[in-house]
Parts: sequence; structure tokens; C-alpha cells
Amino acid sequence: MPMNKAHRALCSSRMWARCTERQILPWALEGVELGESVLELGPGYGANLRALVERVPKLTALEIDGETAVRLERYWGGRARILQGDASAMPLPDGGFSAVVCFTMLHHVPTSTLQDRLLAEAFRVLRPGGVFAGSDSQLTLPFRLLHLGDTMNVVGPEGFRERLTAAGFDHAVVERDRRGHSIRFRARKG
Repeated sequence: MPMNKAHRALCSSRMWARCTERQILPWALEGVELGESVLELGPGYGANLRALVERVPKLTALEIDGETAVRLERYWGGRARILQGDASAMPLPDGGFSAVVCFTMLHHVPTSTLQDRLLAEAFRVLRPGGVFAGSDSQLTLPFRLLHLGDTMNVVGPEGFRERLTAAGFDHAVVERDRRGHSIRFRARKG
């Protein structure tokens, strides 16, 4: 997992899990119908997963880091399907999910080319009418300091809607939060 020690400590903390459950997911998913079969990309230590298992009937999580995937399987394997794999080349069939989500992880994808492959893969594994939704952080001084030595490739709101459209999505929306610290996005597979 491309994160420094302080970043790993934050993302595995109860404080982060509460922030995810009470702030990040409600804002990112406001007005989004996920349907019955959801794929989370890059669950990391499982803060989002913990909240999502309560919201959706069938949840799959795809984690790139092998050790982290094993840890997630140990804790959540009875309630979610945990897979180890790369979201830019998913080991999943076409059209299997009603929704694909990712939260605060796109900036860990090291290049824009790989981010665009991830977007195309999210489109591929969605059913027609399915939604791709999530959020990510924006560049601020505290965010930059937390990422010293980390992979950090921030997805800005400028041009991201066009990147979603280029991946095949319809009705793409990208919005900043009030403070400008995060973006949320949602788009549909027509």
C-alpha cells in the first residue's frame, strides 16, 4: 500500500472510520441509488467497507495490496467478498455490478493513465444503468504533509467530468465540497 506510517495510522484509526461513516460516505453518496450489488475499489483498511456492508445487500471489495486484502478477508469475509487485484485491470466479468464506488483512493493511483484505465474498468464492470460514485481529497497543505513519501496524484475537478465521459459514462457530475478540500463524483453507464 503506497502510504507512509502516519498515513497508515490515520487510515486504520477509529477516528477515520467514524469520519468516513458520518461525513465522507453520506456526502459522497447523497442521492445515489447503489442497487443490490456494489463493488468498492481500494477499500484500504476497511473504514468505508464497514459502513457499506450495512447499506447494500451484496458487497465486493477489490484491494491491490495483498496483505491488506488478507486482513480485510479476515474481518469482513463473512459479510463481503474480498478480492486482491488491480482496479485498472480488474479480474471481474463485464456488467456484474449495479454500482462501483471509491472513496479517498484515486489520488493513490500513480498516473493519470492508470486512473483513466480504472475509470474504463469501472465502466466495464457496471451493468447498463449502473452508477459510478465516490469522492477524493484535494490538494491542501495538511493533505500534502500527510502524503510525504506517499504516492499522491490528486484528481482535480477541472477536467474530471470529461475524463469520466471519455471512459464511456453519461450524466457525469463532479462537485467540490464547501471548503474545497474534497470532490465527489457520480456518473452512469447508459
